[in-house]
Amino acid sequence: MGKMSLEDLRKLRDSKKNDLRKRDAEGKEVQVIVGMGTCGIAAGAKITLDAFIKALDSYNLVDTVMVRQTGCMGLCHSEPTVEVIAPGMPRVIYGRVDAAVAEQIVKKHLVGKELLDNHILDRPSADIMG
Repeated sequence: MGKMSLEDLRKLRDSKKNDLRKRDAEGKEVQVIVGMGTCGIAAGAKITLDAFIKALDSYNLVDTVMVRQTGCMGLCHSEPTVEVIAPGMPRVIYGRVDAAVAEQIVKKHLVGKELLDNHILDRPSADIMG
């Protein structure tokens, strides 16, 4: 790697600050939790995680939604799996979440406050019974 100019260093600094802001949990009530166990990673969870980050950027939700990773959720048959926790909505686990479904979750669930019924794997029984 060659010498970096002062402008290159500033761009790198700003890029890293933005990356760190995405990981900050303070003030974020909405969570998107991507299953990153070996089964999830093998099924494409890294691509799913990247798609969520890209979609959140495009909808300007980086400061209100926390994206984090977890291990295996025990739903290996439906990987990649994603749990979404948002105030005023049921806690939901979605299955077979590829990049296109990740975009739909951001657009419909997080922005439009509408569940994607065809991808729901699990909801708390109180939500089903009520």
